[in-house]
Amino acid sequence: MLHLKPRTLYITLSFLMVGLVALVFGVLMLYERSRSDALMLQQAGAAARRIGREAAATVEAELRPARVSVALLAAGALGRAGTQAERLAALPQMAAALGGNAALSAVYAGTADGAFVLLRRLGDEATRRRMDAPAGAAFGLQSVERDASGAAHGAYRFYDAALRELQRRERPDYGFDPRTRPWYELARRAADGGVVQSAPYRFFTTGEPGVTLARAQGATVVGADVSLQALGVMLGKPQISRSAELLIATEGGEMLAEARHGGGAQLKDGQALPRVVEAASPLMRALWQRRDAAGRLAPVQALEGREWVSHALPLDGAVQAGAPLVLLMAAPRDELQAFQIESRRRSFYISLGLVLLLLPLVHLLADRVSRPLRHLARQAEAIERFEFGDPDPARSLIREVDRLAIAMAAMKHSLRRFLDISAALSAERDFDTLLDLILRETIAVTGASGGAVHLLSDDGLVLEPAAARLHGAPAPEVGQRWDLSGADSLGAPVRALRADAAVEVELGWDEPAHLAAYGPLFTGLGTARLRLLALPLKNRRHETIGTLTLSFPLSAQGRAEPLGAALVAFVHALSGTAALAIDNQLLLHARKALLESFIKLVAGAIDAKSPYTGGHCQRVPELTRLLAQAACDATDGPYAGFAMDADQWEALHIAAWLHDCGKVTTPEHVVDKATKLETIHNRIHEIRTRFEVLKRDVLVGRLEAELGEAGTARARAAAAAAQAELDADYAFVAASNVGGEHFDPDAQARLRRIGERRWQRTLDDTLGLSADESRRLPRPRPPLPAAERLLQDRPEHVVPRPAGEQFAADNRWGFRLSQPDNLHDRGELHNLTVSRGTLTDEERYRINDHIVQTIKMLQALPFPRHLRGVPEMAGGHHERMDGRGYPKGLKGADMSPQARMMAIADVFEALTADDRPYKPGKRLSEALSIMQRMTREQHLDAELFALFLQAGVCRAYAERFMPPERLDVSELEAYLP
Repeated sequence: MLHLKPRTLYITLSFLMVGLVALVFGVLMLYERSRSDALMLQQAGAAARRIGREAAATVEAELRPARVSVALLAAGALGRAGTQAERLAALPQMAAALGGNAALSAVYAGTADGAFVLLRRLGDEATRRRMDAPAGAAFGLQSVERDASGAAHGAYRFYDAALRELQRRERPDYGFDPRTRPWYELARRAADGGVVQSAPYRFFTTGEPGVTLARAQGATVVGADVSLQALGVMLGKPQISRSAELLIATEGGEMLAEARHGGGAQLKDGQALPRVVEAASPLMRALWQRRDAAGRLAPVQALEGREWVSHALPLDGAVQAGAPLVLLMAAPRDELQAFQIESRRRSFYISLGLVLLLLPLVHLLADRVSRPLRHLARQAEAIERFEFGDPDPARSLIREVDRLAIAMAAMKHSLRRFLDISAALSAERDFDTLLDLILRETIAVTGASGGAVHLLSDDGLVLEPAAARLHGAPAPEVGQRWDLSGADSLGAPVRALRADAAVEVELGWDEPAHLAAYGPLFTGLGTARLRLLALPLKNRRHETIGTLTLSFPLSAQGRAEPLGAALVAFVHALSGTAALAIDNQLLLHARKALLESFIKLVAGAIDAKSPYTGGHCQRVPELTRLLAQAACDATDGPYAGFAMDADQWEALHIAAWLHDCGKVTTPEHVVDKATKLETIHNRIHEIRTRFEVLKRDVLVGRLEAELGEAGTARARAAAAAAQAELDADYAFVAASNVGGEHFDPDAQARLRRIGERRWQRTLDDTLGLSADESRRLPRPRPPLPAAERLLQDRPEHVVPRPAGEQFAADNRWGFRLSQPDNLHDRGELHNLTVSRGTLTDEERYRINDHIVQTIKMLQALPFPRHLRGVPEMAGGHHERMDGRGYPKGLKGADMSPQARMMAIADVFEALTADDRPYKPGKRLSEALSIMQRMTREQHLDAELFALFLQAGVCRAYAERFMPPERLDVSELEAYLP
C-alpha cells in the first residue's frame, strides 16, 4: 500500500490556495479544449461531407451527359445497324458523342452474333502508343466481324479529325467477343431497357479508372467507357490542411483516386484497379483496416506518432451499380487545432504569472494560520510517543483551536490513566487479584464510593458475586447473588443485563424494597441515598459474561443530577477493557482445565492399555514433583540456587504426565509380554501339543513293532525312557519361556539341541493363513508327510521393517537410536534364547520406540512459548549422563534439570512398581542399590540422586506407594553415590 508523506499545514494551505487557482484554470482549459475538440470534429465532419458531395457531383457530372449520349446512339443508326457497313456509317454520330463529352474515352456497339465496333479518341500519347496509331490520327476504330462459322475477323482503322481514313490494319489476332463482357450482360438483362452502369474498373487501353454505360437496342448493345480521372483531379486540390490525405475506393477495397499531403491523385497503371491495402499510403491502409463492421471510423486515430482526425463516408449516388464508393479522409489534429493550441499556451503563461504574484500573500496567510496548530501537533506527537510529562497545550485566540487545545489536554490525562489501568490489568495473572484491581482502579478514576463485579454462571441463570469493594477496601460480604429466573427488577446488575446497556438506579433507605435488597450496601457506605451505575461486561464475541456496578452516595436532602454522559462513556470504555481481561483469564483457566483433562486422559488411556502398568503414568508425575520441589527447597549443594517459576512448574507437570504418551503406539502384546513365546497369545501351548504328538509317535512306533497284548506291553515299557526324556525337555523349554535376569549359553545350546528333534507333519501348513502370512511363506513347500524340527525359526516368522518406519542418521529429531532390520521376529528359538527378560531386540526396540513417538507427538503440538520445553523434558528420561542413552544419545550437560529429574523418577517407579507382568516389585534396598550402581555407571545424575535421598523424597514416595514389608532401609545415606 502506497504511503504518502504528510505535509505541514503551511505547505497544505499554500498548495490549497495555489491549487484553487490552478484548478479554476484547469477547468477553464478543459472546457475550452472540449469545445475546441467538438468544434474541430464538427468542422472536419463538415469538410468530409463537403468533399463527399463534391466527389459525388464530379462523378454525376461525368456520367449524366454520357448516359444521354449512349441513349441517343442506341436510338439512332448505330443501334439499328444490322451490318458492318451500317455500323461504320454511324461513325459521325459516335465521333460527335466523343467530342461532346470529354469524360468519354470510347463508344462501341456489340451484336448478338458477336460483331463489334469501337471508336476511341486518341487524345493522349499513351493511348496512341498502345494502339500504334499513325501520325495525324484523331480516332481509332476497332472492329470484329464473324462469318457463318463464328470465326472472328478483326481490324484496326485510324481516322483524322474529319473522319478521313488514314490507315487500316487487319488484326487476325483480335477476336474480341462483346457477348462475354459484363456490360453486355447487364444491358441485355435490364428489364426496362434503360442505360445500365458497370462497377468501376481500370480500362485496358488507357489505364485510367472508369465505368461502362450500356443500353440494349434490339439485337445490338451500345456502350461507352466513362473515365473517372476527374475524381483524382478533384482530390488533388487543396481541401483541408497541407498534410491531409484523401482516398476514394469501392466498398470492396479497390482504389479509384488518392491525394497524399496535397500531392494530387496517385494511381499506378495496370489491368485491374489497385487495392487500398496494397497501393494506398501507410496512413490510408491503416485507417481502412480500422473501420468497423458498418464501415465507420473513430473520429480521432493515433498513427505515425500523430493524432489524425479521420472520417469514412459513403458517396451516396456516386455510382448506381456495382460496389458503392467510399471517401476516406484524414488530417493531423495539430494542424486543424493550431489556433486553439496557441491560445491555450498563452492562457497558461498568464495563469502562471498570476500564481507567482500570489505566492507572497499565500506565504503570509498560511504561516499565520498554521503557527498555533504546529504547537498542537507537537503536543499530539508527544502523546503518540506516550510522553505525558509536557505541560498542557497553550490556549488560543482562535475558537476552534482553543477548543482543540482543551480537548487535547483532557485526552492526554484520560489516556495516561487508561493506559496505566490497561497495563495493570494485562500484567495481572491471578484471577481474584485481577477482579480486585479492576474495582480499585475503576472506583479511583470515577470517584465512586464502592463497586462490585458479578459473573454469569455457566447455565446463564445466576449472577454470582465475584468481587466487591467499599471505601477502597475489599468488602466481599456486600456481594449479592442475583437469580435471573425471577421477576425481581430492583437489582441494577439484573436490569443492565436485561437491557444490554448501562443502567442508572437511584435507591433510598426509606423504601422497604430498596432496604431489603441493598441493606448491607447502605450500611457499608453509611448513607441514606445512593445511585448505582451498572454496565454489562462483554467478551470479544459480544457475549455478556457479567456486570460491573458502581455506587455513588447522594445527600439525604435532595437529589443530585444524573451522572454525566462523559463519565458514563469513560466507565463504559473502561468496562470493555476489564471485560476483555476477565474473559482472557476465564479462557485461560478453561483451556488449562481442558489441557489438564486431556493430558490425564492420554495418560489414563496408556495405563488402561495394560492392567500391569495402571499407575505408572500417575506415579511418575508425583515423584517428579517431589524431586523438583526438593531441588527448589535446597539451601546448599549444587541445587542451592535452583528455582522454578509458575511457567516452568506447568511445563514440568505436563511433561511428567505425557512422558510416556508414545506408548499409545506400542502393541499391547509387547507391553504385557509375560513369556518369551507370547505374541497375541502364548505359543507354548502349540509346542506342548507337538511334544504330545512326539510322545504318541514313539508309543505308536513301538506298538506297531509288536503284535498282540504282550507286544504292546513291551512297547510301552520300551517307550517309557524316551517319553521321560521328552517330558524333561519340555519342562526345560517351559522353564526357558519364563524370562529372567540371565539365560546362559549352555541353556541356549540345549534349546537348540532339543529343537533339532523331528516330527512328522501330515497336514498342509498353507491352509487357513492370512494374506500377509501367505506372502511370507517360502515356496515351494515340501511334500507331505514332512519332517520338521521341534523348535523352529522359519522365514515366515520374520516381518521386515517398512521403509516408512526407518529414520536416517541426519533425521530432524536428532534420534541416534539403533533400529533392528526387522519389525518382528517371531521365531521360536529366536524368542526362547533371549538372554535377559522376555523381549527380543525387535520387541525391545518397540518398547524403546515409545520415547521416539513421544518426542514426535509432542513436537507436533503447537505449545505456547512458555511450554516449548515440554518435548525435551518428556523425551529425555531415557537418556544417560554419559551419552549412551536413547533416543538422541544426549549427555547430562545437554539435558535440562527437569529431564534428569524425570529419569530418576521413571527408574525408581519402574523398579519398585508391583504391577509389572515380567517381574515383581523390588524391595527398597534392591531398588536403591541398582540406582546407586546406575549413578556410578553415569546412567543417572549423581547430584540429583543424592538430593532424592537426602531431601526425603525417596522415603515420602516409598511410604505412600510401596507395601510396608518392602521398606527395608532405615539409613538412606548408605546409598549415596
